[in-house]
Amino acid sequence: MTTVPQPTETTRWRCTLCGNLTRFDVTRSSKVVEYVHLDLAGESSVEEREVVSETIESVRCRWCNAVDQIELVDRPGAES
Repeated sequence: MTTVPQPTETTRWRCTLCGNLTRFDVTRSSKVVEYVHLDLAGESSVEEREVVSETIESVRCRWCNAVDQIELVDRPGAES
């Protein structure tokens, strides 16, 4: 399994096939620790959530349906 790099403050995703910069379907795996509060009726709510680890498994372009054809490019105006 190849992981896809996450965008940063200075980079963003771009589809290498069609040039899309704005619409993607992202499949990710997360390991989280949650503090769950149950009220007396048994209804639950998450009051705290800590992401322990997260991996982006695949990114699909919404425009051309290309899978894993995503690259990181500089954001306009971002300082490197």
